[in-house]
Amino acid sequence: MVDAAVHGTRGVLVAADKFKGSLTAVQVAERVTAGLRRVVPDLQVEALPVADGGDGTVDAAVAAGFERREIRVAGPLGDEVTAAFALRGDTAVVEMAEASGLQRLPAGVLAPLTASTYGSGELLRAALDAGARTIVFGVGGSATTDGGAGMLSALGARFSTAAGEPIPPGGGGLAELAHADLSGLDPRLASVEFVLASDVDNPLTGPKGAPAVYGPQKGASPQDVETLDAALAHYAKVLEEAIGAGAAEYAASPGAGAAGGIGYGALILGARFRAGIEVMLDVLGFAPALARASLVITGEGSLDEQTLHGKAPVGVATAARAADKEVVAVCGRLALAPEVLGRAGIRRAYALTDVEPDVSKCIADAGPILERVAEHIARDFLL
Repeated sequence: MVDAAVHGTRGVLVAADKFKGSLTAVQVAERVTAGLRRVVPDLQVEALPVADGGDGTVDAAVAAGFERREIRVAGPLGDEVTAAFALRGDTAVVEMAEASGLQRLPAGVLAPLTASTYGSGELLRAALDAGARTIVFGVGGSATTDGGAGMLSALGARFSTAAGEPIPPGGGGLAELAHADLSGLDPRLASVEFVLASDVDNPLTGPKGAPAVYGPQKGASPQDVETLDAALAHYAKVLEEAIGAGAAEYAASPGAGAAGGIGYGALILGARFRAGIEVMLDVLGFAPALARASLVITGEGSLDEQTLHGKAPVGVATAARAADKEVVAVCGRLALAPEVLGRAGIRRAYALTDVEPDVSKCIADAGPILERVAEHIARDFLL
């Protein structure tokens, strides 16, 4: 039985994240809309693809009306790649994964000690060149663990060895750091509203720091993790000598460990840390879209324990519940009990595996299966 407020509604907002490896957030919205309209042809559906600051953030901004800007920057291994940021008026959305993400590495190649965030700094500089006065910096999906040193270098900082030579790229190179000079940082940074958007609140180092928690995902062996943790701790100490006690405070701050420590570099630049999905909902115009809807459909590839810690579906559901709107979710895989979903503000979740138990088929044919899932939602909530 569905609530009378939802029954018969003709206003649906689809605000879902990507199904990683299968569908972009835009494609998820398109498929859900198609399935809903197969059951209710005259249905009013508004699509607002969302992201939590990780990969897909620029695409979500472009889908919401931002202009896509492309430039050539250094990839994580130094080779040039084409990366994009999004611009609307004087607000830019910059996604570090566009320049320094795992997807920028050659297939099968991981470089936990040498991957650099230099290209992310080039993206930030391009946003400044384009006239941005507010920069939303989405971080996640990184190939790097360099504490943002590469990014800071691209923006004018100088990091050198005891011999006065530039340190090698990547987190491993930080072990050779002897001197840090931040006096050459781009002066425009001082007058920009800089927001660090992330769902990760880890500190820079230690048992919950960037190397220990996320290093293995980037190919770091246990020895590499120890090396990187020591190198980042040394990096923070040298920065403390260069700019004062604030450097140590930033290293212990929530978000410093985001995306291999690029969060730390952003905090050094004066960024304000906010939950990625909260920032993106503001930037994308979620509140007015929500006001026009009676039912909200959110989701992501896997609804699991991680979803509960700042991921897009829970951010959407929290905002929708505050506005007294009903929320259902779509996903590829569901690993949360109904009562847990309920506490998160999600009335019911619909998984691709409910329709097609073969997971490999769900991944390969996610689009058509998602349309069938959306038909079920329409029959349950819109008829």
